[in-house]
Amino acid sequence: MRRREVITVNLPDLPDLPDLPGPGPGLPGVPDLPHDVESLKSLIEREIAALRADVRRKTEACLPLSTALTQASPISSRSLETFTSGRPEPASDSRAEVGAEGEVSGEGCPNGVPGHDPWACLCSSMSAIPVSAALLDPVQDETGEITDFVIRAGNHVRSAQWLEAPDSQVGQRFLEARPGAATSGLLAALTAVFKSGRALNGLTVDYTEERHGRLRRAPLLYYAASCGYQLLTTWLPARSQAESLTLDAQHIASMGWGHWDLLSGSVDWSEGLHRIFRTDPSMPWSLTELCDAVLPGEVPALAELISAVLAGEEPSWTRIRFRVFGEVRTLDLLGRPVAGTDGRPWAVHLVARDLTPQMRSRRRLAETQRETQALRQQAEAERRIASVMREALLPTHSAELAELGLTVAAAYLPAEPDAAVGGDWYKCRRLPDGRVLVAIGDAVGHGLDAVARMAQQRHALAGLAQTGASAGEMATWLNELVCSDPTALTATMITGHIDHDHVLRWACAGHPPPLLRRGDEVSPLPSDHLGPLLGLMPGYAYETAPVPLYSGDLLLLYTDGVVERRGEDITVGITNLSRSLSGNAGLSPEETLDRIITDYTRTAHDDDACLLAVQVD
Repeated sequence: MRRREVITVNLPDLPDLPDLPGPGPGLPGVPDLPHDVESLKSLIEREIAALRADVRRKTEACLPLSTALTQASPISSRSLETFTSGRPEPASDSRAEVGAEGEVSGEGCPNGVPGHDPWACLCSSMSAIPVSAALLDPVQDETGEITDFVIRAGNHVRSAQWLEAPDSQVGQRFLEARPGAATSGLLAALTAVFKSGRALNGLTVDYTEERHGRLRRAPLLYYAASCGYQLLTTWLPARSQAESLTLDAQHIASMGWGHWDLLSGSVDWSEGLHRIFRTDPSMPWSLTELCDAVLPGEVPALAELISAVLAGEEPSWTRIRFRVFGEVRTLDLLGRPVAGTDGRPWAVHLVARDLTPQMRSRRRLAETQRETQALRQQAEAERRIASVMREALLPTHSAELAELGLTVAAAYLPAEPDAAVGGDWYKCRRLPDGRVLVAIGDAVGHGLDAVARMAQQRHALAGLAQTGASAGEMATWLNELVCSDPTALTATMITGHIDHDHVLRWACAGHPPPLLRRGDEVSPLPSDHLGPLLGLMPGYAYETAPVPLYSGDLLLLYTDGVVERRGEDITVGITNLSRSLSGNAGLSPEETLDRIITDYTRTAHDDDACLLAVQVD
């Protein structure tokens, strides 16, 4: 019997709803989960209606006992009706009235007792107020305007650690006890309450004052009401430290929570959940309104989560996507039922964790990885193609040259590393007449256009070499070929032959002269016979000059990319290259080129670079 009494008195507000057919929460009546929003909303409405109808029936079964209880209880029958129906109780007509003399009359204050002082009653009850409270007397000037208040009574509650308790300031002027009241607008707000009689309900005051040389600040929430010729005001922190930390935590972790009371229909959302769904803080969504925001493909997941919570289960984190103002947001939801006195879920609690920023970052990272992988595959394919092209265009023929007593090494450094081949070229191979063709050149430009010109000039020289012509004749004919092409650009070249007696007979078309290393000495070949660039002067006849080579000599041919640097004269680069070549005396051609490349790749090349080293054994 005692338990039945408690259930009757403490039952929350229940709005009048018709009994709708449908299974109760947790009962096996729904074979399949809804797959569309309207079906899910209908399921939720049926479950809630069935729960309310069941609780209402249990409540009505206890009404005779509750009626007897209310007859012996100060709770009115109208209050119990409100408790079970969910309708608010109208305001009482027996409000306390303030007379002209400041006396209080009405049911709330037994002023019929002889010698009773209503203000002493109010002052004595100040300590029961759980927030900071003070009773104020107005201070008026000669014109009757309120300039300040006097603190007549107060309690011991401090709204901030650095603010004194009101009961320690009794007798002080309000502006003396609270010097920041004037600048914060608090004094004006309290004066307006006294003049108009309208209560002050939750005024947020950013209260600031200077204490011991330091500025102190406390956001406070003020309430005030006129009590005859006095003013009762209460205040409390606008947010407690725990609330501020909770809000900060929700913001940092992108989390929020919502509470849905299934019986009364009340909904409470945290600030974090409002931020996630971008809703008005005063208008949290019901469960059915939450369903309207879910993506169509996510309805079964949300239906499974809500159904499980309504059945009294605690499902694990569920990832669901919602559409919020045209933007898809990915949330992890955790549901928990809140059981009532009968053990069934009377409320639903959901915690949401917003994963949208992480999902965006993951998508961007995945896209970047896909693009990087595609670029890597493309670069690898280009490198393979370029490697095949370079091998086809720039072979060294080392084995057949070794039979003639020559050791050859070549190196190619394109301006664009991924290209692997550019406008620079070399050629070194045995001719049918037994001589060795040695040539190096540079077609102006970069990229595929330079590669095309390089291939044209190199193959043209290979064809001319088959005629048995001298180096000067080949340079002259190649110059005419370049000059006759209106789309061609200029080029530089060195070409020559090494005969059976190891004599180099060479011609030069605007190219840096080769370097000859003999022992520790390095010097450029005599270049009195140098001619202009190919394609510059039609009809020019290039000359051929002989240079004898001896055993151990190393001849180095190179393009200007090896010796040219921005802002530096080319002679400086040639001097540096000569010094590097001299310091590598005794090394093989391949080892010599490795040392040179190590020295020169420390600075990025502005142009392609090509080297050809030929050593007489």
